[in-house]
Amino acid sequence: MNCKHMKIVRTSLLAVSTALILASCGSSVAPLISTPIENIDTLPLKTTSLTEAQYKTWGASDLLADTIPGMSVDKAYAELLSKRKGQKVIVAVIDSGIDIEHEDLKNVIWVNKGEIAGNGIDDDKNGYIDDVHGWNFLGDVVAENMEYVRYIKKLGPKFEGKTEASVSAADRADFILYQKAKAEYEKEYQEALGAKAQYEQILAQVKPSHAAISKKLGKENYTKNELAAIQNPTSEEQQHIGVLTQMLNFGDAVPEVIKQLSEGIEYFGGRLDTHFNLEKDFRTVLGDNPDDINDKFYGNGDVDGPDAKKVDARHGTHVAGIIAAERNNGIGMNGVANNAEIMVVRAVPDGDEYDKDIALAIRYAVDNGAKVINTSFGKYYSPHPEWVWDAIKYASDKDVLIVNAAGNEGYNLDTIQVYPNDQKGTGAEMGNTFITIGALNYKYGSEMVADFSNYGKSNVDVFAPGVKIWSTTPLNTYEFLQGTSMAAPAVSGVAAMIRSYYPGLSAQQVKQILMDSGLSSKTPVVLGGDASNTDNFTNISKSGKMVNLYNALIMADKMSK
Repeated sequence: MNCKHMKIVRTSLLAVSTALILASCGSSVAPLISTPIENIDTLPLKTTSLTEAQYKTWGASDLLADTIPGMSVDKAYAELLSKRKGQKVIVAVIDSGIDIEHEDLKNVIWVNKGEIAGNGIDDDKNGYIDDVHGWNFLGDVVAENMEYVRYIKKLGPKFEGKTEASVSAADRADFILYQKAKAEYEKEYQEALGAKAQYEQILAQVKPSHAAISKKLGKENYTKNELAAIQNPTSEEQQHIGVLTQMLNFGDAVPEVIKQLSEGIEYFGGRLDTHFNLEKDFRTVLGDNPDDINDKFYGNGDVDGPDAKKVDARHGTHVAGIIAAERNNGIGMNGVANNAEIMVVRAVPDGDEYDKDIALAIRYAVDNGAKVINTSFGKYYSPHPEWVWDAIKYASDKDVLIVNAAGNEGYNLDTIQVYPNDQKGTGAEMGNTFITIGALNYKYGSEMVADFSNYGKSNVDVFAPGVKIWSTTPLNTYEFLQGTSMAAPAVSGVAAMIRSYYPGLSAQQVKQILMDSGLSSKTPVVLGGDASNTDNFTNISKSGKMVNLYNALIMADKMSK
């Protein structure tokens, strides 16, 4: 029996949303009849702070009900999907590794049914032995150089001490690249050195002040008001109060700030030891040639990486949880997608990724059944971009969507090239299934765009939640992290939902839906955290919109008919 589907009526967001009608239509599923969310510029700004519960779930919030720029995930499940069943969709997460035993992820990890675990045989004959849950292209590598540091190490012996006038015309381009890499290194190295020293200096002041005031007040957590209410402080206590009051501008509690400072010292110290290390070659343990794309079969099947504490898998585990942490199981948190299986492809070290690893990781994901690939990483130097472009085109030709993080430097990507991307210098796209995601803040209004998020009318496609995102981290823990790295998997989750419930739609159609169905706003927003740099939200991405699962499903339903 053919169904007649009703025309979707478009009304103001402030009008009462029409009820979802799921009338019987023989054995087929009835179309969705519901009102898309729009006209969000009429919404009042939220003036109250988010509660702890809201912080943990804000990405799933609905602008109509909450005035928080989430993706209307809970609304979509409640109103559109309660009587529908989708099919499994494999989402590949190319990242730092994933804790596949995590309590909230273990039931959603992809299993390669063609492989027998632990037998040391390539059962499915794909070239990768025991790739039961994916593949680890890094082997036991955790730390790595930045790409510009690798350039210095490679080109330095040839150009060190030379001037442009003394270099042949044939070597001129490499010499300019070497000079640029060296300048970048010197700038970043000094910044890391300075930041580490500054954090150490602040921490040396905060710790004794916190210890003294905690003892006086009898508790570790205190507010600015409680500090101000201390009666007759000594001159030493006044100094402590001044330091701690200032610290409470950077966190809700001083122990939280101390933790952030300690992590900052560890981060910048790690960068100095690894990212900028001009002496050590971190990749030798892999035994491959990183400049030979045909040298493919290296690494191992240990997809959570070599660290027993799985610290290196923190980023990938967080990304995986955003996409597909098991929903409604009474523990942890809910991922966006309820029918996703996470394929783990470890290819992103602590440092810059190798082009070869990324190109092969994309091809591995495509060849082993992924319909969506999440790429939450990026760099600004690339010796072999053509390998990654070819892989992106391969994914496009095979009907696979790649959801890519825009980057966290507050740059306009129309003025600077970041890798991976799907555009050569000509501007021609390598495929039509690559979508780049900027990050939203939970503050609806002028601060709606994350102060770190890259943007660009041509080179960023759409925005999604990426500030203070609660998700899974290794060893059954959960944390708030932020970045376009968190915005991309939010969109990967939406893409997986569309591909699950509307499997007849192509990857290109899914990309179109993600961009066209989102919410738009003409609100001027601050860019790069610089209050003097503003533009209308509609002008900072190709779509001018923020992804919305509720609207995406309505559009997918209409497009599928």
